[in-house]
Amino acid sequence: MGYRNLQECLRDLEATKQLIRIDQPIDPYLEAAEIQRRVFQARGPAIYYARVKGCSFPMVSNLFGTIERVRYIFRDTLEKVAQMVQLGIDPTDIFRRPRLFLTIPWYVRHARPRFVRRGPVLEGETTLNQLPQLVCWPKDGGAYITLPQVYTEDPEQPGWQRSNLGMYRIQISGGQYDRAMEAGLHYQIHRGIAAHHTAALRRGELLRVHVFVGGPPAMTVAAVMPLPEGIPELAFAGLLAGRRIDLIQRPGHLPILAEADFTITGYLEPGRVLPEGPFGDHLGYYSLEHPFPVLRVEHVYHRKDAVWPFTVVGRPPQEDSVFNQLIHELVGPVVPKAVPGVHAVHAVDAAGVHPLLLAIGSERYIPYEQPRRPRELLTLANALLGYGQMALAKYLFIVAKEDNPELDVRDIPEFFRHLLERVDYRRDLHFYTAMTPDTLDYTGPSWHEGSKLVIATAGPTRRALPVALDSRIHTPEALGFRNPRLCLPGILVVQGPPYQGSPQQPDTAVQRFCESYTRTDAINNFPLIVIVDDSAFASAKLENFLWVTFTRSNPATDVYGIESFTAHKHWGCRGALVIDARLKPHHAPPLEEDPEVRKRVDALAAPFGPLHGVI
Repeated sequence: MGYRNLQECLRDLEATKQLIRIDQPIDPYLEAAEIQRRVFQARGPAIYYARVKGCSFPMVSNLFGTIERVRYIFRDTLEKVAQMVQLGIDPTDIFRRPRLFLTIPWYVRHARPRFVRRGPVLEGETTLNQLPQLVCWPKDGGAYITLPQVYTEDPEQPGWQRSNLGMYRIQISGGQYDRAMEAGLHYQIHRGIAAHHTAALRRGELLRVHVFVGGPPAMTVAAVMPLPEGIPELAFAGLLAGRRIDLIQRPGHLPILAEADFTITGYLEPGRVLPEGPFGDHLGYYSLEHPFPVLRVEHVYHRKDAVWPFTVVGRPPQEDSVFNQLIHELVGPVVPKAVPGVHAVHAVDAAGVHPLLLAIGSERYIPYEQPRRPRELLTLANALLGYGQMALAKYLFIVAKEDNPELDVRDIPEFFRHLLERVDYRRDLHFYTAMTPDTLDYTGPSWHEGSKLVIATAGPTRRALPVALDSRIHTPEALGFRNPRLCLPGILVVQGPPYQGSPQQPDTAVQRFCESYTRTDAINNFPLIVIVDDSAFASAKLENFLWVTFTRSNPATDVYGIESFTAHKHWGCRGALVIDARLKPHHAPPLEEDPEVRKRVDALAAPFGPLHGVI
């Protein structure tokens, strides 16, 4: 049986030496976040902050800091939940493999919440400005709730069955908000709450919102799960918790999570928005200040022994990377059932998850065609770009399983090798322009505007990839391009001059770089060339290359090619593909830590300090 509340989980983790306490005062302004980042990078334990400066509530972080700890927390239910996810996608499995589901019938009852009259969360009441004022990065616009469970119901069909539980960040200070009464609610596009808000606006009504913090750990995981539309996250939470979720139901109000540590109740007024942000986000940059709905707060309830859980997002990997790994374990096996012909997908965490999606599919449309070319793969690519959160993918690289049945989509160097050995840039590049990208992606010409690129390749090997530079490789230093570095076989990174353009008038430097070569030049032995600000940094390790390349480029404006052409509105190139991954003036600034705060955390790791031996 799973944990009823956060307190049970913390006691268990401490008893099994998976949680440590810091009893000296910790500042929620930057210091707590710096501790969390350092402990996560060290694969350390959960951290309990007993004394938080300026606040009477303790905090905890890194609960989900390793996949091993996540598996421990949900040790009694993960296998059954995985079975249920598969059953939800393809119910005929129960007839094909009935033995697999012998334990399912008694377990299903946990999916239905239990409605109660009272619960621990109503034991106390406070205000927003008395909550921990967590600020994670120096340029953040205020304090944020970083592990909120935001609950809404469909105004046209109210009830938990059509509810949405999502993790949408909540700004509780700074900006133009009334600090005690208002909060910013930032939800990204493609999220479930958007449909509820749209319905409320159409009806001219308030949208009631409850924000739960803490409570059963299963509720936090449920809030980040990309469940199919129509499956309420509350049901998933009950299955993962191994017990029914207790909800306090009061007439005329949304339900309240009985075992939550905190519950903020309020509503979104029709048409009312205020600037929200900046906020250091999971791409490794600040998401900038933009208008978002304002949550008008009515009550802030808390239990007597309330603990404030938090996380930190930033350049991957961070704790949310573990959530992504768990999601892949649970949901990954069902994608081939949902999109027949797709064998595996991998949203690359080091590239910020959404910017880069790798996939393996079947290529069977014309089996007698020789040499084969991508045909079915393009159908599958379109299907993937319309499936759940994969719709946010900016670059989708898809290859044919038939060319290498043993290829592992999570082996990134091998996947790139396979792709680059076979790709034909005259036919295999497919652009989607004037698209709506991830809300957090600023590489397009303006906010919420961007593009996508699909590279689909199938067929025999076309080239051998170089694994070292040779004397024939030169760069046009007179144009400011220098210091070429090998990143992976067939991938060259070149340091370019600082970007001088704007969204309206792009820099022409990379175009001139491409025009300085013909397809017979030796540099084309590298089928992929990436122009960066710092080639030593970008080539130092794979994670750097992935982060720089795919978070700093917009396909429609930043992809070039040597001897490029347009034929029948199809763009291609006869030589190497060139991606401009330099920082541009319209990009959001990268995240940087405060060196003074880092020194303070170093002191905590000194001998006899609470983090000695941990970081």
